[in-house]
Amino acid sequence: MTGLRERKKQATRTALSSAALRLARERGAENVRVDDIADAAGVSPRTYNNYFASREDAIVFAVTSDREARVAAAVRASSDGLADAVVEAVVSQYTEPDEDAREVLLLISTSPALRTAYARSATALEPPLTDVLAERVPDGPTARVLAAAVAAAVRIALEQWAQPVTSGFVVVSGSLPDLLRSALAPLVPALTAAQASPEADSGS
Repeated sequence: MTGLRERKKQATRTALSSAALRLARERGAENVRVDDIADAAGVSPRTYNNYFASREDAIVFAVTSDREARVAAAVRASSDGLADAVVEAVVSQYTEPDEDAREVLLLISTSPALRTAYARSATALEPPLTDVLAERVPDGPTARVLAAAVAAAVRIALEQWAQPVTSGFVVVSGSLPDLLRSALAPLVPALTAAQASPEADSGS
């Protein structure tokens, strides 16, 4: 069960992200200062810096919050082989945003700094995915390597998806699932081999 301190930290993080997103929608992301976000959330700029490294990270958090945990939960709940479980969990959680999330993605698409932060956010997938992979792949280093590789593949897919066209905007389209599957495809043999290894068998 989550402790009171952790719940307070999560509430502060959410308040900062919500304030950052609201201000970005009102003013444009480039016109939002960290001090403005902190003031809107009722905390000091120093407290803000304990949670986010930049305004872009705070804005992006509004659409990526809890996504990594959802991916891990989907892998854990899947009865498929490890490779299929990972690919399907990633594709479903990264490409089925609600209406509000779609609006945030459109905002992100107009800013190079936000696009970079959005792609970088994929690194947060590594720790929870490592934990769930370790349940199927008892070799700890292998689970970590595979989780890091998956996170890198997701980041690359997001970077490709968010390439600006000549107008300076990004075409947010249904191509993201294909990009994710393509980026993850080279990892399928490794995920399959890890699950089928003697160490994995002995841990089942």
